[in-house]
Amino acid sequence: MSEVRVEGLTKAYGSLRALDDVSLRFPDGGFFGLLGPSGSGKTTLLRAIAGFVAPDAGRVLIGDQPVENVAVEAREIGMVFQNYALFPNMSVAENIGFGLRVRKLGRDEERRRVAEVLELVQLGPLGNRRPHQLSGGQRQRVAMARAIVTRPRVLLLDEPLSALDKSLRVDMQIELKRIQRELGITTIFVTHDQEEAMTLSDRIGILRAGRLIREGRPEEVYADPQDAFTARFLGEANILTGVAEEGGLRLADGTLVHRPQGADAGLIAVRPEHLEVSVAEPACPNRLRADLRQRVFAGAMGTCVMQWQGQVLKSIARHDDLRDLPETGPVWLCWQDRHARALVQEP
Repeated sequence: MSEVRVEGLTKAYGSLRALDDVSLRFPDGGFFGLLGPSGSGKTTLLRAIAGFVAPDAGRVLIGDQPVENVAVEAREIGMVFQNYALFPNMSVAENIGFGLRVRKLGRDEERRRVAEVLELVQLGPLGNRRPHQLSGGQRQRVAMARAIVTRPRVLLLDEPLSALDKSLRVDMQIELKRIQRELGITTIFVTHDQEEAMTLSDRIGILRAGRLIREGRPEEVYADPQDAFTARFLGEANILTGVAEEGGLRLADGTLVHRPQGADAGLIAVRPEHLEVSVAEPACPNRLRADLRQRVFAGAMGTCVMQWQGQVLKSIARHDDLRDLPETGPVWLCWQDRHARALVQEP
């Protein structure tokens, strides 16, 4: 069993709390994404699990066994860094086999395992090349192969795709998920890319200022963010503020809209894909009058940018569905009750 748990993990650097009483469970064989803005504590948490950072309080458990007194090399953890950290003077095969040589596994077993993981990461014919002869995606695969060749119980990934261009990142996301599924290894993944985290992860955790703000399945957290920070950070959200009263929520322009259950704080969120735009007034219980300022073409999809009460609101729809709209001018905005979510103030 390779479930990882952190309990009450705290780490301070002077007056800065990099981790503030963080408790999380990383399921056995799962793919867990850690998200948060710069300085939120996600990399510190990853390094604490690996053993590179000693927490001031709390503990780390791997398979129900505390590891705070276990050396880094004995924790059975593989790690892939942002810059890959490959040895330029070694071949691909030598880079991958380095950890096995340190463990004195024997040349025959080393060659067998290196050949095995080269096939797994689809680099079979490239074992004799040097890192500088590889593309960025190939170097990322070598780093992955080196991390898994020792057959670790846990795989830690610290923004391993951030150095790749967008199209290659998408390809590598597919490969990364495939490799993780084939191995069935508990994987913890740090990224600043929300879309990447939702694509890859079975569960995600969102950190802010060293504290865990939210944890759950990506689709659950996206659909029901619960607080304003999560709504803004995980994707885009139109957040409307009003005063809760009997019959609904009174917005800044005096419009009364339906109030989702739990919207006593006066905050609601509507995702851009659920905000409809039209020229004619819609037969909709929740509608606003706004000014269309810009239409942005993005292939099959398009974005409308509106101004309402000094606030920018966005709508995303199929480009074909936006053809009848003017480039600018007054429009109506509409959303269905089921697409509005009540929020609390930022935690």
